[in-house]
Amino acid sequence: MDVRVKLGRRVQSLRRAQGLSQEAFADKIGLHRTYVSGVERGVRNPTLTAMAKIAAGLSVTLGELLQ
Repeated sequence: MDVRVKLGRRVQSLRRAQGLSQEAFADKIGLHRTYVSGVERGVRNPTLTAMAKIAAGLSVTLGELLQ
């Protein structure tokens, strides 16, 4: 499985566990909702900066996000 798909599934799982919609999560971390959607679907290749924002928004470390 592509690493982007694995990351997307992890982001989606953590986001849903916190009860956040994509839109609410995107607003929280300062990224566009369509960008977050692309990450979750595995079609975006997020930068390290974007992954750091995502991890912080999910209250996990970057290492935990990549598990």
